[in-house]
Amino acid sequence: MRRTALLFAALILPAGMALAQGSPAAPLAAPSAAPANPVVARVDGQDIRLDDVQDEARRLPEELRNMPPQMLFPLLLDQMITQKAITQAARAANLAQDPEVAARLRRVEEETLQQALITRAVAPLLTEEALRARYQRDIANRPAEEEVRARHILTPTEAEARTAMAEARRAGADFAEVARRRSTGPGSREGGDLGFFKRGDMIPEFAEAAFAMQPGQISTAPVRTQFGWHVIKVEERRAVPPPPFEEAREGLRQTAFEEGVNAEVERIRAAARIERFGMDGNPAPAPSLLDRAAPPAPAQPRR
Repeated sequence: MRRTALLFAALILPAGMALAQGSPAAPLAAPSAAPANPVVARVDGQDIRLDDVQDEARRLPEELRNMPPQMLFPLLLDQMITQKAITQAARAANLAQDPEVAARLRRVEEETLQQALITRAVAPLLTEEALRARYQRDIANRPAEEEVRARHILTPTEAEARTAMAEARRAGADFAEVARRRSTGPGSREGGDLGFFKRGDMIPEFAEAAFAMQPGQISTAPVRTQFGWHVIKVEERRAVPPPPFEEAREGLRQTAFEEGVNAEVERIRAAARIERFGMDGNPAPAPSLLDRAAPPAPAQPRR
């Protein structure tokens, strides 16, 4: 019962999500001796064909798509029979003529058309060839980026920071142990270890101090930031080359998707004849620059 309910929930996902995600291979196939697209059920005279079941299978979560076909097919078909019967009953009751239902159907139609148009527009930007070209343009020739691994002691006052700094700089002192005892930062239990970070990962005051130091050095003056006072020790420095294409692929895809959506929205708005009216029905003043801006791109659904 729980699996059946899960299947039903998966099948009523918005159509736009399936459009934006693309179509993975269907896990169901007709036996070699069967017609290419046979009728697999009929409800009140309405056929359900194998490709209808395959289309629904493509919309399932991956863990359900990977079920053995002999288990998935009857469960999925039973859900489709239920859905078809409910739809037929709703039509027989003329629910499509109900104003509220009609309005909801119009909204679904509009959303589906919007998703389809945007998906078609951005699809060329998301091909393997396009993503590799973007990688070569934006990432491949980028110089290696420097990273620092550091520890810090965070205190609320300068006086406490200077006391901790003097102790940490004492010959033979263990900076990590001093951090565990004196730091109020969230990483104090790990000896103030911040791991590796790039210059842009930290607030400017902290980054400037850390990247000016060499491995083994401890700051000679506390560094003040919005979080308090820091004593810093640099443990390591390294140069990190650009990531390979496979690691950068998803980030490139997301960037291309967002840029493509924004460009398409701007193009469509520029081509449209738009008239604005106020809440009283009178012509509204010209929109500000903020009003003219295209809405932000939606996050790309996971493939």
